[in-house]
Amino acid sequence: MAAAKPTFVMKRYEMKYILNPIQRQYLEKNLVGKMRVDCYGLTSIASLYYDTPDYRLIRNSLEKPEFKEKIRLRSYGLASENSPVFLEIKRKAYGIVYKRRIQSKIPIVKKFFDGKGDICEGGQINREITAFRDYYKTLIPACLIIYDRVAYFEPDGDLRLTIDRNPRYRIDELNLTSSMEGIPLLDDGCSILEIKVQQAMPLWLTKILSDGGIYKSSFSKYGEAYTRQILKAR
Repeated sequence: MAAAKPTFVMKRYEMKYILNPIQRQYLEKNLVGKMRVDCYGLTSIASLYYDTPDYRLIRNSLEKPEFKEKIRLRSYGLASENSPVFLEIKRKAYGIVYKRRIQSKIPIVKKFFDGKGDICEGGQINREITAFRDYYKTLIPACLIIYDRVAYFEPDGDLRLTIDRNPRYRIDELNLTSSMEGIPLLDDGCSILEIKVQQAMPLWLTKILSDGGIYKSSFSKYGEAYTRQILKAR
């Protein structure tokens, strides 16, 4: 039986923006004194997205419904069979993002997707993730998304901001243990800004974005990879 591991629940609004190199430098300069880089600094993150054999989850997401959901396995840096990884369900309903995440290990996750037991010992998160798996019946690795992230936080506030540099993907070697290489998702030097907040965005940040010509964009890393390569291949 899988050992119990820490679980995480998140509920917030998320907004995305595409930054060119000049906009990124402008933003980083203007965040000084208002937000702080978290203790991890620049971190390489890999997210292995699972989907049905006919890509039901991402096809539904690209239709931009009021409700959509994804499931992914995430590692911070190159993983090993025994290093911690995080299995996460991400749902978006009427503009609000809900996440359910649990820490595990790759062998346990493989058994879980093979239908052999739970991801952890009981609990609400385990029930939700198991229900997700059982509803879609067959979930297999579909796409690996990798990027180099710097995360900012607002002292004494709930505002979080991340800048993902060099976002890339691959649809072969679909694992978290072989490499952090992939095909670029954006033009050279561009990055993805995500703003994550439980309430309204503060006015000072709205002004920084407006003055820098930084405008909200609808962008999905997995969706872009699917549209660019997986759909073409099909």
